[in-house]
Amino acid sequence: MGNWAVEHRRLYRGKVYAGWLGKAIGVRFGAPIEGWTYETIRANLGELEGYIEDLRGKLFKPDDDTSFPLLLVRALADFGPDVTAEQMGDTMLNYLADQRGTLWWGGYGVSSEHTAYLNLANGIAAPRSGSAALNGRALSEQIGGQIFSDIWGLVAPADPTLAASYAARAASVTHDGQGIVGGMFIAALVSLAFVEADPRRLLESALAVVPPQSEYAGMVRRVMEAAAANGDDWRATRAWITGHYGYDKYPGLVHIIPNAAVVVMALWHGGGDFSRAIRIANMAGWDTDCNVGNVGAIMGVAAGTEGIAEAWRQPMNDLLVTAGLLGGDNLTDIGAAADLFYDLGNALAAGRRWQGEFLRPARPQFHFDYPGSTHGFAAEAHLGRVVALHQQPHPDDPAAGVLRVAIHKLKRKGEVRVFRRLTVAPGELSSNYYGATFSAPVYPGQRLDARLFLAGEEQPNLMVALYLWDRARQERVQSKAQRLTPGRWNDLTFRIPPAHDAYFSEVGLLIRQLGDAWSGYLLLDRVGWGGQPTFSDDFALARPEYGAISGWTFLRGYWRLEGAAYHGSGYTISESYNGHPSWRDVRLTVDLTPLAGAHHNINVRVQGALRSYALGLAPEGLQLYKKEKTCRPVATAPFAWRPDRQYRLWLEAAGRMLRGGVEGGPTLAWQDERPYLHGQIGLSNFGGCHTAFHRLEVGPAEL
Repeated sequence: MGNWAVEHRRLYRGKVYAGWLGKAIGVRFGAPIEGWTYETIRANLGELEGYIEDLRGKLFKPDDDTSFPLLLVRALADFGPDVTAEQMGDTMLNYLADQRGTLWWGGYGVSSEHTAYLNLANGIAAPRSGSAALNGRALSEQIGGQIFSDIWGLVAPADPTLAASYAARAASVTHDGQGIVGGMFIAALVSLAFVEADPRRLLESALAVVPPQSEYAGMVRRVMEAAAANGDDWRATRAWITGHYGYDKYPGLVHIIPNAAVVVMALWHGGGDFSRAIRIANMAGWDTDCNVGNVGAIMGVAAGTEGIAEAWRQPMNDLLVTAGLLGGDNLTDIGAAADLFYDLGNALAAGRRWQGEFLRPARPQFHFDYPGSTHGFAAEAHLGRVVALHQQPHPDDPAAGVLRVAIHKLKRKGEVRVFRRLTVAPGELSSNYYGATFSAPVYPGQRLDARLFLAGEEQPNLMVALYLWDRARQERVQSKAQRLTPGRWNDLTFRIPPAHDAYFSEVGLLIRQLGDAWSGYLLLDRVGWGGQPTFSDDFALARPEYGAISGWTFLRGYWRLEGAAYHGSGYTISESYNGHPSWRDVRLTVDLTPLAGAHHNINVRVQGALRSYALGLAPEGLQLYKKEKTCRPVATAPFAWRPDRQYRLWLEAAGRMLRGGVEGGPTLAWQDERPYLHGQIGLSNFGGCHTAFHRLEVGPAEL
């Protein structure tokens, strides 16, 4: 079944999107009542028909159930089809901030994931990091091995054995025993849902990939038998589960077996109906966001987008907030995640091999090709009204899509904005106890592109411009407006001018009417960006945000504004990042002052906590490093530097070549035979150091 994705590309693409959409819906539906019992839910809320929480215009918070899977799947992209459990453990260390963001950091011996992280960080590699032999059975059999495993079914459609294999490797980083078995079972269910829509047959088939004598397999069979005996009465099955597999029967805080029983019950009694299945899972209580998320992923694939009611989709508007270390990816959308799953799944099915650089097909960031997908776009109007903003099939290619923007009576000097957020400011999330931090994905010097169709034959006086909202300066940066030609596609391009202290938080189109009131519609085919960033920043407009400053994320350390500089200090390697992981050849120049300690660095091609290049002041003079888990010096030159004196350091990367230096001092060069070819920029120092960073410049490499 391994080539199913290749043979059914269009079907696969739609179902992988529906599966991740179903996962996100389930998590949002269940999150407000996580930990409640069935009795508490029924007494306080009655029957749950739709979303419980009114977000009042805010974005739904990041949640570990969606954030951590998007982090784990990077292991496959980074290491290739033969990725090991140890490499998945390295992936966890690489993309997590140090004990902050993405996960529940409940303490060593309390949270399975926190325990495994500290094991990994102290040299205990996976799978021992999550083993029962080390951590005990109660901790290793909590629910995490199951709730993060949907992704492996999404990248291995119709191949439950492969999906279960990846799930076992991933789950073993943090769990053991039934925790691993549960991950295998969920991954197999998602994989099989691509070719089997009946949930009862799905449950039977998925049992084939788990150890038949395991406690988990026995529970699945017994719950199915009880459900069959209870007919349509899922409440009777729930009561039976409470009596036989309730929380009181198992050690630890959130054991996998009771919650897995709820998943089986919801699938069985859901009868193939997406809404009924997730409502049953949520009403049953316990770890609701986890259970409903698993059921949503399975049923999303099985039912497809046509089986997911608009009432679930519209409030989400495709947006998804995560909380990983790379801030440029933390405001994403369902379509962007589906793109990655789809690309990985096709590569696996086609037998492609890769190690390190996973090359995805070139496509715009926002392409609207998934059924109903909006990529998080919204619209606002002045002297007019936007009456519809929705996805529809592309008029020239039914396999693709466009965003339809219908406008009513846009008056002279009126304006419509069609836009997408790029970053999130404090206060714009429903909550942020997972500690999401954000960097902009687009920067000065890059190029914006869009393609727009104006319906009709008349010649309205519609003018359109591409724009960005600079949150630092509270002003628009826009292209020169151009008149739209009706009846054909209009291509828009904007070279964003180099800028100082810019921080873009929104991208979109400005549509203005210069003539009489106009009603009609436009089709937006794509919006994307790329090219070389060129900008400077002296932190004058930065504000403290999320433990660092606006636009910057951090691995660890104490990062703050003091006077006119960005300061960093800490007890071990401290790093703060800006830019986007997709940047390739770049030159970074930074003015800094070493205030305490012996190591003060600037970084390029940062790919997370474990992979980057750095140049810095060191006891030996000027030092160039490659970081592969630990920092290794690769070139050194004598340089007598002094504390409390300002220095200008520069570091550039072009292909395999690295070159850097200090103004008025030596220059270093080194060629890496196994190079990192893309990544963010960063500022860093080592333990016991304090550095003031005054100004930075980013531009093209001059090698």
